[in-house]
Amino acid sequence: MNDHMNSEGHRFSTNPKGSGDSERPQPPLADQSGPPETRNAGGPNEAGAGTESEPKPERESEPEVKPGTMPPAVPEPELRDEQGRLYLSREAINAWRIAGSLGSLAYWLIPLGYGAIAMADTGWPVWPSYVLGILFFVYTVLEATIIPYIRWKRWRYQVDHNEIDLQRGLFIVTRTLIPIKRVQHVDTRQGPVYRQFGLASVTITTAGDTHEIPALSEPIADNLRNTISEYARVAREDL
Repeated sequence: MNDHMNSEGHRFSTNPKGSGDSERPQPPLADQSGPPETRNAGGPNEAGAGTESEPKPERESEPEVKPGTMPPAVPEPELRDEQGRLYLSREAINAWRIAGSLGSLAYWLIPLGYGAIAMADTGWPVWPSYVLGILFFVYTVLEATIIPYIRWKRWRYQVDHNEIDLQRGLFIVTRTLIPIKRVQHVDTRQGPVYRQFGLASVTITTAGDTHEIPALSEPIADNLRNTISEYARVAREDL
């Protein structure tokens, strides 16, 4: 170490720059040999700080559905009125709207046919074809909107050990009581429109007539058919 005096008598050092610093202990460098994920970890909340990640909650397993199959249908709740009588399936409204719209198309042949004949120089007036067209148009709209809902709202049925109670109608409500002991045959039917909505009808055959409970969900229709058949069997055995 070389000391010198300046002009004012003060002593100063002429050591080379940095020579004193080499004697000071240097802090250790961060370990760079580990994997990239654990280098220079900042704190316990950062990735690679040695803390384990919290386990994620497992999701509930859903029922397995095989390819090409439909998922299991949810049973439709049964609706009852204040007297305990059952309503039809709500899907009956949509099924009746489609069936009514398709059925009303046949009526359009009347105004179209009349208009074609009237325009063929037969002397018939053309205006009746326009009147019929308006009437059938209104009827088609009603069949696709209001009439199915009114029918569903008026339909009721109830089955017990003694009789089958049916109530139906659009503007005039009809109620029919069928004694169980008169039932000869019970069956279920399903047309193409009902099949699309998962519905079926239960037909009840007696000695003189055939009655129908329409637009029930398939499980309810099957159960009702079996129930009526069992009640009828027991009633015949008691005779």
